Parts: sequence; structure tokens; C-alpha cells
Amino acid sequence: MRARKPPTMTDVAKRAGVSPATVSNVLAGRKAVDPDLVARVRQAAAELDYQIDRAASHLRGGKSRVIGILVPSLENTFFTSLIAAVERQLQEEGYDILVASANDDERVERRRLAALLSWRPAGVIIVPAHDSFANRDLLDAAALPYVVLDRVGTDLQADIVAIDNVQAGRDATTHLINLGHRDIWVVASALKLLNIRQRCEGVQLACREAGVKLPKFIEVGMTFEAVAESLEGQFETSGRPSAVIALTNFATMAVLAAFSKNQISVPAEVSLVGFDDYAWMSASNPSITAIRQPVNGMGAAAWDCLRRRIGGDVAAPTRHELTAHLKIRQSTRAVPLPIDITQRQ
Repeated sequence: MRARKPPTMTDVAKRAGVSPATVSNVLAGRKAVDPDLVARVRQAAAELDYQIDRAASHLRGGKSRVIGILVPSLENTFFTSLIAAVERQLQEEGYDILVASANDDERVERRRLAALLSWRPAGVIIVPAHDSFANRDLLDAAALPYVVLDRVGTDLQADIVAIDNVQAGRDATTHLINLGHRDIWVVASALKLLNIRQRCEGVQLACREAGVKLPKFIEVGMTFEAVAESLEGQFETSGRPSAVIALTNFATMAVLAAFSKNQISVPAEVSLVGFDDYAWMSASNPSITAIRQPVNGMGAAAWDCLRRRIGGDVAAPTRHELTAHLKIRQSTRAVPLPIDITQRQ
């Protein structure tokens, strides 16, 4: 039996009752098309299982419809959420994505970035492995537009999308101080990263404003296992605090694991503020008070900026700093007031 011939753009056009040019415009996203025609073309393409040939389209038009995305790790839910947020923004405009991970290693980052650039994408969105972003020379040499997300050095001359990390740390700490907590631990992944140092700066700022002692800062590493192991050692040598602020989602999960292993009840014995707000945090028992990063807003801002650059915008680099919000739930509670035994007599 002969193999079934793949459907062509002409086949889609015949089924949808439109011209091949209309099919091309709908599937490649090059021009605005009437919504009814868009629906007909997409339905016909789905029925025929038609897949647009991006490589051929690129050769014909001389313009890539692919965006490269490079993140430090695909094991970190925050980064995969960012990828999904960007993808939602660009998929309606006929762009595809190529995704790679640096495994938190600048040498790996360089290889993966070079591989992405070999596909000649229209642009790149990148969360660097380190603040220095030493591999940006590859992007500059390729003369492609790019946007830097989340991890941004102080001297970086590029389009940037980040959050106000200082305010995020300040809000988390102020919440605990207002509940009466004074013995606070801050669980930080890697203080070499500027965004983590900024969150710590916000913590310190809140303590100074309230006139309370600074918390204990614990640097625990980048993986779940490293965080959990480090915390267990801290419990053995330093006892336990009245509250913990975890500055990443990995740290939040590892803190909970360490609490469970040491039979520490949240929030009866220790209150917890986490970072990055996911569905499991509101579904867990107790639900987790957390700093919610505006992931969808970050994805939208990154794509808006990159799209303008792809379109020829040559204005000076821009910086978009979004606000994270504290979501108060059950994992934090007020410190019980000491019992005045004189009132019992």
C-alpha cells in the first residue's frame, strides 16, 4: 500500500472554501483575517491534520516565525510557568517556540544558546543562568532582538522584565512582623543571584522600619534536596524559629518537607510564607501564604517588548518592573500572647 499523501495548503483551502493565500495568512499570522474565516481555516486544517511547514515558510518569506526561549532549569515550576505564559501570548500570532534549559550552568547555557541561534529565530527570551549573563555576546553577535527575564544584572543594557523583588521581600516580612513574629528565618537559594539578594534586602528593610532584630538568613542551594538537607541540619543545631520565609518555590516545598520530617506543625508551631503561588498552595492543608509573582504579566510584557523589536523598534532598552502580591492564607498566624498568671489568681 502506498503511504497517504500529506494534505496540502490547497486541500485546506478547498475544504474551508477560501483561497490558499487566506490559509497562509491565517496559519502564519502575517495579516489580519476575518474571525469567521480564521475559524473555518483552523477547523479545516484540524480535520485534515494539516501542519504548516515552518522551514519552507521561512525560506519563502525570509522571515522566521520561531521564538527561542532559554531558562536555567525545566525542573523549576516557575520557569516552566514563564514558558507557558509566553507561549500563550505568541501562539495566536503564528509563532512557534524552541525551548532549552541551561541546567543552571553557564557553560551549558552557552551551548544551548548557540543551538537555539542556529535555527535563526526571530528573537529570543532568556532567563540567564547567572546575573553576569556572560553569554549575551552570542546574542549581540547574532544581531537578534532579545528580552531578559527575571534574573537581571545591574549593568545589563537590554530589554528587561522583572518584578520588584525588594517590595516582595518587604511585604512578606511586614506580614509576619504584624503577626508578632520576631524570630524569623529566611531561606534563600543562592545569594549570588541579584533577585534573591533584593528579596533579602526587602526583608531587612521591613525589619529596620519596624525596629525589630534582623532575621537569620540561610543559603541552601538550588535544588529541593539541598534545601531540605540544609534545613534539617539547621533544626538540629539551632532549634526552630517562630516563622520562615522561603524565597523560591523549591525552598517552599523543601521547608514543608523538612517540617514534616521533624514533625513541626504549620502554623501551630511555625508560620510559613512561601514564594511563587501555585494551585497546590491553596489546595494544601493548611493552605500556604505566598508571594505571587505576576507570571502571566511577565510573559505578556516580554512578548510585547520582543514583538516591537522584531517589528523594527530601535528605541533605547526598556525595563519593566512588575509588582508581586502577598496572598494570605492559613500557614501564617499571630504569635500567641503570653499568659499572665496573675490574672488567674
